[in-house]
Amino acid sequence: MNPVFNQNKLKLGLFGINGKGTANSLVPEAHRPTWENNVRIAQAADAAGLEAIVSYSRWKGHSPNNLDQPTGVVLDPLVWAAGIAQATARSAIFATTNAHTLHPITAAKQCATIDAISAGRFGLNIVATWFRPELEMFRAPVMDRETRYEHLAEWFEILTRLWSYPDEFDFEGRFFSVKDAGSRPQPIQRPRPPIMNAATSPMGRNFAARHADICFVEIQSLSLAETAEQIAKYKQTSLETYGRSIQVWTIVTIAQRRTEREAEDYVQYYAVENADSETIEAWIKNTLPDAASATPEQLQGLKRHVGAGAGGTLIVGGADHVSVELHKLSSAGIDGVLLSWVNFEDGLTRFVSEVLPRLERDGLRDPIR
Repeated sequence: MNPVFNQNKLKLGLFGINGKGTANSLVPEAHRPTWENNVRIAQAADAAGLEAIVSYSRWKGHSPNNLDQPTGVVLDPLVWAAGIAQATARSAIFATTNAHTLHPITAAKQCATIDAISAGRFGLNIVATWFRPELEMFRAPVMDRETRYEHLAEWFEILTRLWSYPDEFDFEGRFFSVKDAGSRPQPIQRPRPPIMNAATSPMGRNFAARHADICFVEIQSLSLAETAEQIAKYKQTSLETYGRSIQVWTIVTIAQRRTEREAEDYVQYYAVENADSETIEAWIKNTLPDAASATPEQLQGLKRHVGAGAGGTLIVGGADHVSVELHKLSSAGIDGVLLSWVNFEDGLTRFVSEVLPRLERDGLRDPIR
């Protein structure tokens, strides 16, 4: 059984070690996606019993005309997944693929191969690409949101047929046409490897509820009750509309130190005083167009958050506080959390030694055997 389907109430994983992670900082200890760093961190997470190690896909950085800008320095997620699968023994290894960069016939064979390498621990995070600079680099059409998800639906249908059909098949769609299609070997996992999808729009969430096993949310409220309602609605939509039970995960960046004051000071150090301002400005411009209307105070807070950890929830404090905040997410209905730190090696070491025992004590996780 793939580890993401185990009995732990709160599942854990790593996000983004094949790139820089979620933080945008120039501190010397910030994570660098070398292969040596990836193997060392992945093996530590694997030994600690984390359920998943998830890559992301990026073909072009957020800053134009700067190939060395950190957001563009990313190891290929499928090649990465094959190597990390060989270097680990327990955790699920998730590649991420953008539908415009890879034909589903190619993806089917590559993913089945990685599933064999991992002995059935592979998973796939599928993305409907929105990032215009990447689309333009590939000379791929820039689609509106509805069209993007129609394209992804066709891509995914061909992929899953290749993973499951006993015979060859033809497919004629709006975006893809294949004849006598088939792929061997098929994945070890039946009916298929688990699928992740992160979507924020109503259309994207509907796609994820219909097709994914693990759906991501960005926590939209500080209110625990409102967060619980947000998650419950997602699960209810999947169950009532499509007859499917899904897991809902989220991304969390952690700044953990001995005390809350030390943790706050560390965020000030790495996310403000040593912020990667070029990346932060470009990230906000490309992903949050409404930020232009923010007040100076709101913009300052937004930049701090993006510097500390873009695209997710930020938890700052000591081990007790981190544990309490993760417990709150679980009580709101979150099934799993992908973790990120500005320094993965240091952050994971602190988390495993100080937070993980608390989560086990509170019954959110079984001790690793």
